Amino acid sequence: MKKFVILGYLIFGAVIFQISQTFFDKRVLANTSFFETSKNKPNSSLDFTYAAEKSVEAVVHIKSKIMEDEYYRYYHPFFGQGYYNQPTEKVASGSGVVISHDGYVVTNKHVINEAEEIEVVLNNKLSYTAKLLGTDPNTDLALLKIDASSLEHLRFSNSDSIKVGEWVLAVGNPFNLNSTVTAGIVSAKARSINILNKRNGIESFIQTDAAINPGNSGGALVNTDGDLVGINTAIQSNTGSYTGYGFAIPSNMVQKVVSDLKNYGEVRRAYIGIHITDINQELAKRLEINGVEGVLITDVLNDGAAKKAGIERYDVLISINDIKVNSVSQLHEQIIKFSPGDEIICKIKRRDNLRTINIKLES
Repeated sequence: MKKFVILGYLIFGAVIFQISQTFFDKRVLANTSFFETSKNKPNSSLDFTYAAEKSVEAVVHIKSKIMEDEYYRYYHPFFGQGYYNQPTEKVASGSGVVISHDGYVVTNKHVINEAEEIEVVLNNKLSYTAKLLGTDPNTDLALLKIDASSLEHLRFSNSDSIKVGEWVLAVGNPFNLNSTVTAGIVSAKARSINILNKRNGIESFIQTDAAINPGNSGGALVNTDGDLVGINTAIQSNTGSYTGYGFAIPSNMVQKVVSDLKNYGEVRRAYIGIHITDINQELAKRLEINGVEGVLITDVLNDGAAKKAGIERYDVLISINDIKVNSVSQLHEQIIKFSPGDEIICKIKRRDNLRTINIKLES
């Protein structure tokens, strides 16, 4: 009798175990399915409509009107062949970004050139004649002002914090196609592509694969919150059209230049008083430098800010205000944010010893 009772308990336990195991398996499968869906959920947040709607209202179409001489050949029955000149109006097209509710607009200098009249057309088709407040050839930026109020405008984002791989939108007017939005990612930072062929040209571009074409110049590069990350400036292409490489001036650089143009009509730059170069493995070996991080100080100018602070030749500059600098372009991007009289904290490596040196920048 006891054997039958024990056998019954065993059968009953097996049935309960099987039922509970089946339930457990279903629950695990359900949870696994849930987490897979949840893992894919961020992809549904890649909806750029908010950023697009916000930015297209603040990106304008700029038409620069220039008078150019055109020469025509003619034949005179008595005097033979001759030429006459007829001034002709030419219109160059580009983009700009409204950065304040009262009508300040930033664009590229090359969009303006030597324009005699500048027309700014808003996304709502209202048109204004703009006043040129100033230009900065070293960064290819220009600041305009239109007589308007309560305008949609973009906020500046901190371009130092943007990361490679982040989604961005390029907004502008390529080929006169108003309010065009394209999407891509940040492909690289602190790029120098040697398009500002002046001695003091400053290049530290954000590279993106968002489609940028002629007419996008001066337009906005924005993040998914619709905040301004950079001003679209150039493409790298053998054909003159988009091939996957677009370049934008970082917003932190733009903000400094625009602020100076607004307040002073010119950019007041600060200088450390050093000559620098990138460090590669060969140079590090020759100078017996441990590692290739930072930038090498090849010379220190007499009576400059660096000399006064105690910087020496062949010091390696590692960071400025805790922001690492590993190339000449990165250093330029950081220094341009400051004004003469500002103090920066530099981390220096000297013969493998790290030092912190405060430098008061000069003009």
